[in-house]
Amino acid sequence: MNPDRMPKSLLVVGSGAIGIEFASFYRTLGADVTVVEVLPHILPVEDAEIAAFARKQFEKQGIKIFSGAKVTKLDKKKDSVAATFEDGKGGAQTVEVDRVISAVGVVGNVEGLGLEKLGVKLDRGTIAIDGMCRTNVPGIYAIGDVAGAPMLAHKAEHEGVICVEAIKGLKPHAMDKRLIPGCTYCAPQVASVGLTEAKAKEMKYDVRVGRFPFLGNGKAIALGEDQGMVKVVFDKKTGQLLGAHMVGAEVTELIQGYVVAMNLETTEEELMHTVFPHPTLSEMMKEAVLDAYGRVLNV
Repeated sequence: MNPDRMPKSLLVVGSGAIGIEFASFYRTLGADVTVVEVLPHILPVEDAEIAAFARKQFEKQGIKIFSGAKVTKLDKKKDSVAATFEDGKGGAQTVEVDRVISAVGVVGNVEGLGLEKLGVKLDRGTIAIDGMCRTNVPGIYAIGDVAGAPMLAHKAEHEGVICVEAIKGLKPHAMDKRLIPGCTYCAPQVASVGLTEAKAKEMKYDVRVGRFPFLGNGKAIALGEDQGMVKVVFDKKTGQLLGAHMVGAEVTELIQGYVVAMNLETTEEELMHTVFPHPTLSEMMKEAVLDAYGRVLNV
C-alpha cells in the first residue's frame, strides 16, 4: 500500500469497492491497470445497472476489465509478476505487471484475542453481536469490522456510539443495516443505500424505478461532469423508498439526502413536494423520483 516507486502496470484481483478504488487511483496516476473479477459484473454489491455504467466509464479511461474471470497462477519474478487468468470467454491470458493487488475480500481481525477461551460466539469469522453490540458473554461488546458487514468506517463509528450509550443505560436505537450508505471513491464515484432493483424484486416487491442522467443537469454540464446517473427504487404499493443508487461526480456527498429520507420513512409524495435548490447536482435526486412516477421535468 506504500510502494517505493510508482508502478507502471498493475493487476487488481477483485472489483469490490477496495479493488476499484485502487484501480481508479493508479489509472489516474498513469498506470496501465487490469482488473480481474470472478463474478459476472464489477462492484458486485451495487445495482447492476449502476455497475455497468461505471464499467463503461472505467474502460473509456483505459482500465482493462475481465469479469467472470479467475486468476489461476501468479509467477513472482525479481521486480514483476506474471499473472495467468481465465478471461471469462473460455480462453486464458497471461499479463506481466509490476505489481499485483489482491482485493478479494475483507475479514475481521478476530484471531489471537482469546475469544475462544472466553466463550465469545463467532459467526462466519466475525463476532456475533445483538443490536446493542453485546456479545453472548456479559461485559464484552464488539464494534466495527470484527462485528461483521458492512465493513465501513461510518458503520463502526455509529456502532461505537450505540455501544457506549448502551453501556451507560441510555437505551439507544439498534442500527438498521439497510440504511447504511456505501460509497466507492473512484472516478466516477459510486454511492448507494438500501435495496438494489434486483434485490427488491427478489424480495417480492412490486417496484417503480426512476432514473435521471447527469447529462440532463445544468450544474453537471457546467462542471464538465455530465456522465453519471441517479436511480431510485420504490415500492409501488406504498410509495416507500427502498433504495437509491448513483454513479457520477460527488455522489458520495449526495447519497446522504436519500439516507435521511429513508430514515424518516419518506414516500415519493414527500420527495416530490420538496424544493431542491437550482442549479445543483441535488436536483437530479428529485428528477429521478419524478421519473419513477412518470413526471420527470428536464429530460
